[in-house]
Amino acid sequence: MISKRLDPTRRLVLAVAIAGPILAVAQRALAKADRLRVLRLAAARQALVGRGRPETAVWAYNGSVPGPELRFRQGERLKIEVENALGAGTTVHWHGVRLPNAMDGVPHLTQPPIEANGGRFTYEFDLPDAGTYWYHPHLGSSEQVGRGLYGALIVEEAAPPAVDRDLAWVLSDWRLDREARITEDFGSFMDASHAGRIGNTVTLNGAIRESFDVRAGERIRLRLINASNARIYGLRFEGHALWVIALDGHPVEPHRPEGGRVVLGPAMRADLLLDATGAPGASYAVVDDFYPRLAYRVLDLRYADERFRAGRAGTPPPVLAPNPLSEPELARAGRHLIEFGGGMMGGGMMGEGMMGRGMMGQMPGMATMRGMAWTVNGKTMRDGGHDHEPILKLGLGRPYVLELVNDTQWHHPIHLHGHVFRVITRDRKPTRHREWLDTVLLPPRTRAEVAFVADNPGNWMLHCHVLEHQASGMMAVVRIA
Repeated sequence: MISKRLDPTRRLVLAVAIAGPILAVAQRALAKADRLRVLRLAAARQALVGRGRPETAVWAYNGSVPGPELRFRQGERLKIEVENALGAGTTVHWHGVRLPNAMDGVPHLTQPPIEANGGRFTYEFDLPDAGTYWYHPHLGSSEQVGRGLYGALIVEEAAPPAVDRDLAWVLSDWRLDREARITEDFGSFMDASHAGRIGNTVTLNGAIRESFDVRAGERIRLRLINASNARIYGLRFEGHALWVIALDGHPVEPHRPEGGRVVLGPAMRADLLLDATGAPGASYAVVDDFYPRLAYRVLDLRYADERFRAGRAGTPPPVLAPNPLSEPELARAGRHLIEFGGGMMGGGMMGEGMMGRGMMGQMPGMATMRGMAWTVNGKTMRDGGHDHEPILKLGLGRPYVLELVNDTQWHHPIHLHGHVFRVITRDRKPTRHREWLDTVLLPPRTRAEVAFVADNPGNWMLHCHVLEHQASGMMAVVRIA
């Protein structure tokens, strides 16, 4: 089930000087580790819906969807050259990674777009935090991600927990016709002003899966990544009690998912421990029922006939080592209110420039996306535009609390680049786990308080990760200087 991997960079750090043959071996290892890796964006074809069915024309990194699974160790340095063989400009954003601003992959804000038909750009930065992350374009994101440009970035702990398998499930959905072709209605105003582009076909690691093979007695570290444009997943593993050990890459007190369901908005991740406690030869469904009327079976956990005798299932869940994050001092934190507005049924959305003109423009929700549908503190920003006047200017090294208010009828996963924040309240009630996140899901008409230290200088994007909402205005800049 693991997608194609790109060999991880390995950096060898020598604590003491050594000589002779040992030093020669170390130098060869270091030279190999520092070799430049390449991600190439190009058109490809992939069997998303199964053998014997038509292949789908996709856009892919290194010829596959998802792109190569990149694995590193905490503290290593990522160095990757991106080659753009598409007919459109692009960038790569390394979602959730605390990196230098110049490496963040936001067009016209942190870098020029990587030019079409042969443009190149090299990303290079250290990886301070262990965890589950992912990469994707940040230019024309709705279409480029919707055509398949995304991949997993895994940063392993220096001392990973003992499990029998460690693997990633990259979940995505597609809007396909009966011939498995991607429908070309990117940028529709109906999607932009409602829930976003939700597809009719869900894939796991680039294909529809009927089953996933397990062995009774084994413990699996399952890294879930939601790479969909807009779909929210609510996964139930029937017959199994899971442990949540990390969210958005960062350790959390091991706990059972609330209500037995793992909820992931777009761009969010969860590290689970799946203990295979089912009966040999049995099958158990994994069901997504976030949208109750559209519940479906993702796949079955299919047990082998023989038990795995040496498996670790049933042992106490490990507590992961914390990442080196600065704890915000709430007593001296600056406080700011950020309100997200607009959308169909949002009240006041139908302002000048928010609907197309002509016959289709006269029908709410039926126009093509010519204008802006969403606001951040009453303002809009066009995806890929050049208007980068920040909505907040924060002092470097200071703690802040942001009160994020969803004043709309739709869900919004709100992502802050370059930083990680603690979620301290939801609807003014303290959170149980005070989890560190980079993307917080705000249900309709709710609010959350998040706290962080503004310790990474630069102009950083703050936006909704429903990519059609981002493209139609729900995007802003936070300046830290």
